[in-house]
Amino acid sequence: MAQHLETGASDYVKGFIASLILTVIPFYFVWSQSLPDTATYVLLFGCAIVQIFVHFKYFLHMEVKTEDGQWNFVSLMFTAIVVLILIAGSVWIIYNMTVNMKL
Repeated sequence: MAQHLETGASDYVKGFIASLILTVIPFYFVWSQSLPDTATYVLLFGCAIVQIFVHFKYFLHMEVKTEDGQWNFVSLMFTAIVVLILIAGSVWIIYNMTVNMKL
């Protein structure tokens, strides 16, 4: 039991350090403005995607190999669909409001 707790704590530390690095890198490049805008956006998006997977692995402990891995995957897909619907709907509403306000 103690070994399991120690492994869990080291996983949290690894996840925290990875999250910290994946947060500091984009902040630095935005602050320094050393990259072109397009490259900065790509870097921000890339670090965000990698950070999502770090959170899934180290903090949410979502792994496909477990016995209930299928349910983890189903809940992840449901969440992704809901988030995509919310984002697409928000963009659609804001776009339509902007077009109608210009009339």
